[in-house]
Formats: sequence, C-alpha cells, structure tokens
Amino acid sequence: MAFEDFLDHHCDIYHLDEHSFSPNPALKASISHSYNDIPDIINQQCHFGVKNMSLAVNQTEPFNLLEGKIKLTLPFGVDVRLNDKIVECSTGMEFTAETPRHIRGHHTFVYIKRNDLQKPL
Repeated sequence: MAFEDFLDHHCDIYHLDEHSFSPNPALKASISHSYNDIPDIINQQCHFGVKNMSLAVNQTEPFNLLEGKIKLTLPFGVDVRLNDKIVECSTGMEFTAETPRHIRGHHTFVYIKRNDLQKPL
C-alpha cells in the first residue's frame, strides 16, 4: 500500500495570525491573534487517526464530552504549525494543532484536539 493511499481524508489549515491595534497613536498597540476567513491550505490530503484506547466520554452537564487523542498524518513539507486551526472537509469539525513532528523526511504528524466550541456531543 502506497503512503498516498493511506491519506484518505481532506482538511483545510488556517494559520494563526498576529494583529496589532492601537486606537490612538499615543497608546501602546495591543496584540491580538485570529484566524483568516480563507484557509491558508485548502483541501489538503491527510489522515485522521483516533487511538481507540485513549477515547473517553466524560459525563458532564448539560452535555457529554468525547475526548480523545487524534493523530493527523500529513505528507512531508506541509506547512502546519502550533495552534493552527484544522477543519475536516467532510464534517466541518474544527481542531487545534499541537506541536508538529516531522518523521525522517517522509511524513509529518501532529496531535490535534477538538475546539471548545464543539465539545458537546
């Protein structure tokens, strides 16, 4: 099986941008971080892998939360960074990237976690 056949999902990647804003030139600028409306990388081939032993359903009010360690595998050279927003194209679910790891010049993987806005099942 070729590595390209393993990449059976698609995702959009948004980089975290830094913006400075000052309502008055005499005031020190405040820095804010946000994502653009348009993805930096569109329809990237990838693979979302869920470790079955690390999934947990926590019973909380008012919703149950599904928490798990999700491993995103990408081809080598894809520009994925810490705190990037990853959106799965087929479901629209949003994730936040942890520190990416480059594996021997062959591929990149990064653990991702679901955003707080989408935690309730």
